[in-house]
Amino acid sequence: MPARAARHAALGAGLYARIYAVVRRIPRGRVATYGQIADLAGLPGHARQVGYALHALPDSTAVPWHRVLNAAGAVSPRAVPGAHLTQRQLLEREGVPFDLRGRVPLERVRWRATRIPRSRGQA
Repeated sequence: MPARAARHAALGAGLYARIYAVVRRIPRGRVATYGQIADLAGLPGHARQVGYALHALPDSTAVPWHRVLNAAGAVSPRAVPGAHLTQRQLLEREGVPFDLRGRVPLERVRWRATRIPRSRGQA
C-alpha cells in the first residue's frame, strides 16, 4: 500500500496548492469564506478541505490564511483557546470591521473573484 499512500499524498498536495493559490489572491482588507475558496479552487462543496489545508500551513507562511472566514462571516473556533484572536487582530489591522457578535459584514468586505483558469492538460 505504500504506492497508494504516495498517490493520496500527491493528490492532497495538488489540492492544497490550488487552495493556497486562491487564498494568495485575496487582497488586503478583504475576506472570503471557506466555501468560496473551495468553489474558486474547483472544489465545490469541499469547504472543510480548505480548512484542513489552511490548518496544515506552517506558522511562518506567507499565505494570508487569516482572510478566510466561515459562512457566517466569523472566525472559526480553534482547538487552542484564544487562537481565534490572532486571526481577528490580523484582520482588524487590515481595516476589516467586526460587529459586536464577532462577525464581519460580508456584503461589504467579501472578495469578489472569479475562478482560477485551469491550464491545458489539467484534469
